[in-house]
Amino acid sequence: MCRGLAALPSISIERPSAEDTQGGQLFEKLLADKRGVAAFRAFLRSEFSEENIDFWLACEDYKNTKTSSKLVFKAQKIYDEFVKVQAPKEVNLDSLTRKIVTRNLANPNNSCFQVAQERTYTLMEKDSFPRFLKSNLSFNLLKYL
Repeated sequence: MCRGLAALPSISIERPSAEDTQGGQLFEKLLADKRGVAAFRAFLRSEFSEENIDFWLACEDYKNTKTSSKLVFKAQKIYDEFVKVQAPKEVNLDSLTRKIVTRNLANPNNSCFQVAQERTYTLMEKDSFPRFLKSNLSFNLLKYL
């Protein structure tokens, strides 16, 4: 049964200013919250850049991998899916970063993708996140972060 908009409580929420998001605190909160990640992923999908959050999450999972055999397998999977040129979900990396990751694959460890993950994080934080904050997708979410 729909009561209409008049029955909804009035909530006044202001979008955060640039000062509120400095230092990445709000972006960090967003990435630590499942609802935040889902909303941000939906926004990135609308901008055709969903591969960035997928790569960042894959790297987070990779960093928590304990066995060396799983590291090798996951490293190759992440490389094939996100890093190599013409990968299905290729992330935007400069050639030096791509070289570093490729070199790291020879001896995978938990920080194999660190440089690339940091670059992707910065790209999302500085480029996509400010646009996300202006989007309708972020409006309801901000009440909960």
